[in-house]
Amino acid sequence: MKTRKIGGLEVSALGLGCMSMSSAYGPPADKAEMIKLIRAAHDRGVTLFDTAEAYGPFANEDLVGEALVPIRDQVAIATKFGFDIDLETGARSGGTNSRPEHIRQVAEASLKRLKTDRIDILYQHRVDPDVPIEDVAGALKDLIAEGKVKHWGLSEAGTQTIRRAHAVQKLAAVQSEYSLFYRGAEAEILPLCEELGIGFVPFSPLGAGFLTGKIDENTKFDATDFRNLVPRFSPEARKANMALVEVVKSVAGRIGATPAQVALAWLLAQKPWIVPIPGTTKLHRLEENLGAVDVTLTVQDLGELADALAKIEVQGERLPEAGLKMTGL
Repeated sequence: MKTRKIGGLEVSALGLGCMSMSSAYGPPADKAEMIKLIRAAHDRGVTLFDTAEAYGPFANEDLVGEALVPIRDQVAIATKFGFDIDLETGARSGGTNSRPEHIRQVAEASLKRLKTDRIDILYQHRVDPDVPIEDVAGALKDLIAEGKVKHWGLSEAGTQTIRRAHAVQKLAAVQSEYSLFYRGAEAEILPLCEELGIGFVPFSPLGAGFLTGKIDENTKFDATDFRNLVPRFSPEARKANMALVEVVKSVAGRIGATPAQVALAWLLAQKPWIVPIPGTTKLHRLEENLGAVDVTLTVQDLGELADALAKIEVQGERLPEAGLKMTGL
């Protein structure tokens, strides 16, 4: 497995997003099987594992912590704080909470669930409009000084928030959605990360599965799958957006790769400090995704994708309206 550096932290070129093992994409997967899958990812060279207190809540951190105990010193664990979640019951208010005292409480609880003495990257999951980002950065600076957190990051934050946070305590990473399916980070976020030396960690690098080519307008999702609520995944939008998938399939067929591998290789080709975190609950998909590290897109391939993207307007918002309001993008 090739490695990359994000804000001074060296990790595998592809990480593993663990959210779908416990939430958002339907019923939770079998815990024992997911522990095997996480360890299989490490066996294949993955060293960055991404979770959050909100996934479950709490169940995903429990899973990741248990899975990584035998190999803790060989991996980097990233988790997140920032939602208003009762630390005893897991009840969610639906809002954000990045008050410094709450950050500390969440960090301590996450350390216990993850069965570790330090968090390698602790992200603010969503910007809290009621707490100055300087106060958030100050709380992380204290946790870093104590050794409980090694690095910190922001998720779905805007440029001014990133600048202000970085000025107080250097950020290792910014995590936001980025893929051939959604390229909002290109205008301002990626140039700012390059300027400040911050790594970028794209979530949903396969467009929540759409870029794999396995989803069309007739696909039915489980009733608990968040994609049922996403405008971009309405049947009409999926039908219109297949034009993008067909381009990816065309490139994949020509170079002997899968659409998923092309989508991930495209991300890796953008900048050397980009580390995508595709998620899966299946071993064969994990192996397929990791194969993207060995896929090299030529100038011709990248040009074909760029030309096609310029002509295709993706239909539908990437999140429900309530979700969009909670991002800084």
